[in-house]
Amino acid sequence: MNRFRTSKFKNTSARVSKKENWIGDIRAGSAVSYGNLIKSSYHRIAFSTDSTGILGILPLQTTDGKAVSHLHCHADVVTDFDFSPFDDFLLATCSADETVKLWRLPKLGEDMTSSADIVLGPEGCHVETLKFHPACDGVLASANGKTAKIWNLIQKKTFAVMENHGDQIQSVAWKQDGSLLGTSCKDKNLRIFDPRTGPSATQSTQGHANNKDSRLIWINDSGTLLSSGFSQMREREVKLWDMRSFKSSISSLSLDTSQGVIMPVFDVDTGLLILAGKGDNVLYCIEVCASPPSLSQVNQILMEGKTRGIGLIPKPAIDVMSCEVLRALQLTDTFIVPISYEVPRKSHQEFHTDLFPDTAGNIPSMTAEEWWNGANKQVEKVTLHPARCSRKPYISICVPKPQAEEKQTKTSIKPETKELPLEAIRTTESSPSSPSSSVVSPSTPSSLVHSLSTTSGLSSGFVTSSSQKSLQSITGLSSKFRHVEGKVLHRDLHITNLKGLNLTVPGESDGFCVNQERVAVPLAAAGGQIAVLEISKPGRLPDASLPTIQNGGAVADLSWDPFDNHRLAVAGEDAKIRIWKVPVGGLTETIAEPKMILRGHTEKIYSIKFHPLASDILASTSYDMSVRIWNLCSGSQEQLLLGHKDQIFGLAWSPDGQHLATVSKDGKVRIYNPRESAEPVQEGPGPEGSRGARLVWVCDGKFLLVSGFNSRSERQLYLYGTDSLSSGPVSTISNDVSPSTLIPFYDEDTSTVFLTGKGDTRVYVYEILSEPPYFLECNSFSSADPHKGLAFLPKTECNVRDVEFAKALRLGSNTLEPVVFRVPRVKKEYFQDDIFPDTAVWWKPALTGKAWLSGSSGKHQKISLHPKDMTPVSLAPKEVIVRKYAPSSVYLEEKTDEQKKEELLSAMVSKLGNLDDPLPQDAFEGVDEEEWDD
Repeated sequence: MNRFRTSKFKNTSARVSKKENWIGDIRAGSAVSYGNLIKSSYHRIAFSTDSTGILGILPLQTTDGKAVSHLHCHADVVTDFDFSPFDDFLLATCSADETVKLWRLPKLGEDMTSSADIVLGPEGCHVETLKFHPACDGVLASANGKTAKIWNLIQKKTFAVMENHGDQIQSVAWKQDGSLLGTSCKDKNLRIFDPRTGPSATQSTQGHANNKDSRLIWINDSGTLLSSGFSQMREREVKLWDMRSFKSSISSLSLDTSQGVIMPVFDVDTGLLILAGKGDNVLYCIEVCASPPSLSQVNQILMEGKTRGIGLIPKPAIDVMSCEVLRALQLTDTFIVPISYEVPRKSHQEFHTDLFPDTAGNIPSMTAEEWWNGANKQVEKVTLHPARCSRKPYISICVPKPQAEEKQTKTSIKPETKELPLEAIRTTESSPSSPSSSVVSPSTPSSLVHSLSTTSGLSSGFVTSSSQKSLQSITGLSSKFRHVEGKVLHRDLHITNLKGLNLTVPGESDGFCVNQERVAVPLAAAGGQIAVLEISKPGRLPDASLPTIQNGGAVADLSWDPFDNHRLAVAGEDAKIRIWKVPVGGLTETIAEPKMILRGHTEKIYSIKFHPLASDILASTSYDMSVRIWNLCSGSQEQLLLGHKDQIFGLAWSPDGQHLATVSKDGKVRIYNPRESAEPVQEGPGPEGSRGARLVWVCDGKFLLVSGFNSRSERQLYLYGTDSLSSGPVSTISNDVSPSTLIPFYDEDTSTVFLTGKGDTRVYVYEILSEPPYFLECNSFSSADPHKGLAFLPKTECNVRDVEFAKALRLGSNTLEPVVFRVPRVKKEYFQDDIFPDTAVWWKPALTGKAWLSGSSGKHQKISLHPKDMTPVSLAPKEVIVRKYAPSSVYLEEKTDEQKKEELLSAMVSKLGNLDDPLPQDAFEGVDEEEWDD
């Protein structure tokens, strides 16, 4: 920037909106693509979700993530998408499924469309990026592989094909009047095309020395371009180019050495450039000047969450009366965060014309045919002044409205039609049947919003009515456990000085196990030693060695018998399962002789699980890729289940004990009926990753919840319908990137699942539903240091008076700490019967092992957790709302008008005081006549 030239944007500040104005409860995706993953039109926000081929669609005027509609647009990853610059409801998408699709999004209150209005392709390879023409309706540019195409959307055919790229095209960009198209490519070259003159580039030059993702943007209509990418030293950089001397850049700016791909968004009116790196939490604001060429940093801001995507909202939707020149939307894993860029001014009462020049409108300047025949014309500009701003709704001719809607529109048009002001369009577009609040500017004074909306009828902010908020609270899905609080209990209840923990227990094991009375923890000592600790005896363990179980071989997994608190099953790496009996009161001496040894597996055992209903039934999995069912009464093998082609990651009994589910490294989830067949009765696709997986039955056995990894090593949760396993998961969500497998614990009473991994510091909590959206995220629990495992105690160990609905033991580096999960409630003096239904008596068998093997089935009895001295909250008396102050009528209507006049007159007289008192001016000295002449 010229040092003698002062920019009016040099003091622009970035302000993050308050957290209550963030759009939460979303599940954003992190697909590898060349797109920015979030785009906004004047009425809608579209963003990439964590589900393959699905976009999230939101009203721009909302802060509620539960208002998300899901657009099932492609069979593979959505690589890029773009809103029409003219039609706010027209969205173009492209995908790795090799197609380009156009969608007319429904208005609020209408069902999301299930079929595309236009489908282009298949193209023979992934379509990586696309861009609507900026000046004419019905023209779209797309890039797949080494080819760029210009599409005539009206006729559904190509205008031009440009194939002379040396490698994968990474971005496409139109000049403001649409006369030229620029591309950046993996072969490190930038190219400029005139699609109407031929398929060859009119100009090209080497852009960035590194072939990592690069982007290209047109800065103005005089031929200045900006590119972002990586230098030869892997530094992130931005370069400015002039197409009149395209061989070298005219200005450049190096940022840092971070590896996140730069996503640039640019505002032509102000010359401000926002740079965000994928996976970074820093946003840069750069002022771009074409003459003289310069790139100068204005500010940078540190965000709370890591960036998945970045986008700008259209200029007419910003708050001009607060001097907001830009509003960006940052996409994170769980939030869409509005960031307002404001220029500080002394007065916010008038419109600052120097900050807000006229901006491009939403009416195309020419038709597709006119452009193809050689016309070049920019879109007519409109003012942003709130009193004069108007916006005509435009409907694209390539995807018109449905006929029924069009007919309804025609019948509702009055003889005299007027241009709708900005606020009027917002109001008419918003439907009272849909949740609608606002992506508001963080600095908009409430008084200003009120003043603009009530006096002039125009508002540059969005205001949410109380009826919309109340409807949002009624219709929005939220979990009653969303505010769950996890808390570590007092240190007096900890077991400390636990030394020599075995840190090499296989990942298929939970690491340790608990029951109502005691804890079994593998130790690192030779011989497969296991410490057995009494929960009722917390405190510091002695420095001397503890009495242990000498297993005789390295421990692979261990599990307490749910119906016998003294019986412990231990699976060893020597392919044997040993059954141990712990004496009443706990271990007082080391024991080395098991009560029983089960032999049958030929290789190391992965995991073991007791039957949930029948006594003396145990299931085990092994490296020999078999599942075996054991009868502990006879010590014999009863069933051998086959069908696995690789390592078995996990197994789980169904709640009714009739079926057994497994997840395997061969990429399959299987369900067995072990009493009927050795082969699986159902089989479906499992997690893509091969690092590990777990599974658990949820929703009364209607679904299987599987935790695993995707192909990018992200930890994911998959929900399968148990009656249609082959159809794949009905829902999938991503959590984070971590090497340890998430171990699930499911609470049947509340339908909540707790998930954490070995070495994690965080416990995720979700409520599982049997219908969409299936997952309701709740508050997570975080600990100060990593844990080695987490094991949950029976429901009867919870203190229902404190609204504890789950209790666990957390294994640290040398401690065992009790952790409770509570739901905050105001009326804790009442029994919360909505949270504590009757619970199963699962510590008593419903039938014998022999009866189960012969084909019988059973069901656990249930007991109430209701203390006799507490009243259920459902029967609590309704509170009568008591006014803190009496209504004004009490004060205003008790006295007659004559009485009020008398009181007012008396008050005025008392104010005047005594009429005989001298007035203050009587004490002032006079002025001589001569002094007046001076």
